[in-house]
Amino acid sequence: MVRKLKLKKAVIAIVLGVLALVAAKIMEAYRVTGHHFVLTVSGVLLILGSLILLYPILFAKKADKDGKHVELQPAAKEPVDRIEAEGVA
Repeated sequence: MVRKLKLKKAVIAIVLGVLALVAAKIMEAYRVTGHHFVLTVSGVLLILGSLILLYPILFAKKADKDGKHVELQPAAKEPVDRIEAEGVA
């Protein structure tokens, strides 16, 4: 599902955010200056990753007129395939 919905960037951002959080806590324990900056970077990466994960859900395409059935598809692949198929037929 991560590959199909193109969520690889979101997963990478979240992993980097967690690694930055661990680094900030280690820096804080050893009283290294600049741990506040690393903690800020961690928070930004975690928020960015979560927003990227929510993007396909918020902008999903409705499959029926009632809105009860929603398809989560990659945005770039499906419309291009449909246009090519209609142009050939």
